Amino acid sequence: MSRPGHIRKTGGPRALLLLHGIGAGAEMFAPLIDALGRDHDVIGWNLPGYGGTELLAPMTFPGLSAALLAFLDGLGLEKVDLLGHSIGGMLAQDFIARHPERVRTLVLSATTAAFGSRDGEFQKRFVAERLAPLDAGRTVPELAREFVPDLVGSATAPNAVPAAIAAMSEVPEATYREAIRCLATFDARETLGQIAVPTLLVAGEEDRNAPAPTMRRMAEKIAGARLVELAGIGHLAPLECADAYTAEIRAFLQETGDANASERGADR
Repeated sequence: MSRPGHIRKTGGPRALLLLHGIGAGAEMFAPLIDALGRDHDVIGWNLPGYGGTELLAPMTFPGLSAALLAFLDGLGLEKVDLLGHSIGGMLAQDFIARHPERVRTLVLSATTAAFGSRDGEFQKRFVAERLAPLDAGRTVPELAREFVPDLVGSATAPNAVPAAIAAMSEVPEATYREAIRCLATFDARETLGQIAVPTLLVAGEEDRNAPAPTMRRMAEKIAGARLVELAGIGHLAPLECADAYTAEIRAFLQETGDANASERGADR
């Protein structure tokens, strides 16, 4: 079932909440929602400004976490399996640091624990470079056609690039601007080691935005965390290799199912 602000398919009691990246709304998880929604309560949440929702300006991680908390409260979900991709993975890290009691398990997909350099110079250049084409009059669809082909790996599915271009083309310019500025502020290095729930990290072997070695170092700092590296895949694994990606998430949910079975009745 879909409603304004999110996409939902409910085929079971266990709630899996999905947080998307900058270049797409919740529709980037459509294959995952369709497949896992047969057995789970799978919800793709549109971050503020995506999917026709109201933009949060300025967009900040504390503000996004507060909006996510309100969303979960609105659905009556006390605890969820939380999956975050790219900036969604950053939000997932921020949210679990603030509200650890609301997260049953965690999946961090194509993300990092911090963005840029400690002195902030890289962040300033990144924001300026990413927004300069828009300042010069180019459109988000034009940027999508330029950026997306460089995000995928050598083993990407044939339909991944067109699907990603179409998704990014729907992102409002104001939303994209705010998300880029927000991304550049992220730093969860101090709280990463405090994550105390079962955690899976999913990296693309050819991802240049969230390199596999970076995610491997993240996994080493989270007690009991496991890293999966997808061969020939870039930054858009949910679209590039939907079947393999779904299989990894399904296996993780199965692995953590028995340990969390006693909690399920209170999750809805």
